Amino acid sequence: MTAPEHLTISGPEDILGYIPHSLGYWPSQSLVAMTMQGKRLGATLRVDLPEGGGRRGREAFARTVAEYLLADTEADGTLLVFFADGGFGDSLDDYGLYDDGRCDDGKEGAAVWSFRPLLADLECALGLAGMPVRDAWRVGDEYWGNVYCTDSSCCPPPGRPIAEIRDSRLNAEMVYLGSSVGAPPSTPSPGVADTPAAEDAAVMAAEREWTLALAGKGTLRAQFDAVLDAWAAALEAVSPEAVPGGGVHGGSALIAARPLSGVPGGGLEPELAGFLRASLRVPAWRDAVLVMAAAGRAAAAAGAEAFGIFSAGEGLPVSCPPVPEPQVLPSCTEQGQAPNKPDQPPVSCGGPDALPGYGEVLLGLSPPVPDWDTLNRLEVLMVGLSCGGGEAQAAVLTAAGWIEWCRGRGSFAHASLTRALEASPGYRLAELLSEVVRRGTICGWAGRREAAWQKFGSDAA
Repeated sequence: MTAPEHLTISGPEDILGYIPHSLGYWPSQSLVAMTMQGKRLGATLRVDLPEGGGRRGREAFARTVAEYLLADTEADGTLLVFFADGGFGDSLDDYGLYDDGRCDDGKEGAAVWSFRPLLADLECALGLAGMPVRDAWRVGDEYWGNVYCTDSSCCPPPGRPIAEIRDSRLNAEMVYLGSSVGAPPSTPSPGVADTPAAEDAAVMAAEREWTLALAGKGTLRAQFDAVLDAWAAALEAVSPEAVPGGGVHGGSALIAARPLSGVPGGGLEPELAGFLRASLRVPAWRDAVLVMAAAGRAAAAAGAEAFGIFSAGEGLPVSCPPVPEPQVLPSCTEQGQAPNKPDQPPVSCGGPDALPGYGEVLLGLSPPVPDWDTLNRLEVLMVGLSCGGGEAQAAVLTAAGWIEWCRGRGSFAHASLTRALEASPGYRLAELLSEVVRRGTICGWAGRREAAWQKFGSDAA
């Protein structure tokens, strides 16, 4: 995720206070690197601090960080922040460094982490990459401090209190804008566990019935269209209040959606929820839903045609629960282009040949800017549909993980994909995306400022 244009940073407390909002959680045992474009913050990268590996391991780690940050082609500098739970040593002279990169401060049972050897390697790698380190900080459990500051009047040992970060002006502004710092990615999303057991049972029962009804219809074009009709209606039914800028990790999910029956304040009808889960069990339909959300329905249909999944299949009826007529989408969206944001130049609509393929969309290479509003709505639905287990839950969690990867939030993507593989070991799309995340591949949209996800949207003020 890139930093919003409107935020003003007046001191290091603001920079450090921005990081948990950017990531969605307070990092632990992490290096956070932020690119700079002149005086403007660019992209944010979080990686686990290395454990051991010696000098060669540190150098390889530093090179990898530099390679990740090169995705920001406009970057001309870097800010580094070391987060370590056990605190830090002030200098190598004060602490004896062990082979695993940790050092003892002389107190029995207490350990502090010395960042300076790694900092030197990062300075070298980032300098060679044209993004020299402009400043660096260390953040522990109770104190924080500037790595380069030696003036005890402004950097008194053991550091400045963490409360200064939590009480910073920028942190208050982010909260005012609606941002919240949630639990780490490994923590289950809150909206799911709050769903009543009776509703879960009704959804699961409906899913079983719809799975039987949809059997053998994966190649029917009419059934494909009916599935996308249902998903389009469900996406439009998501209440705007259910789509916070930070996704559903800080709030409710399906519970916040209005029902398609029109009764205010309820959740998605179990019959429709069961149908949506059942449709995700067909890989071609699952992929079409993802492509439709990011690039428009025309791209989803054209990609399915290109794969040759359709056949005549005469005599088989179309199965679908009642759904309201979807609203008319903007013409560019119908042709596979995301709607323009207020501060972006118009995107010209091309003909059928301009429609992106499934691979281009799933890797974030096309369209130039995805439909982030619809992707946010899709995540709300996916998290709300993640009751039960098995293949449907794996599909739901994989889709949520893909959306997080598109946002540039690899930690959340990894956590969601891991849960998908726990729900259905060997689930192919989750395995493929997990490998992409493990290699540190950055989504094409996340690597370009004009296309990257903005937590508060382009009009936040």
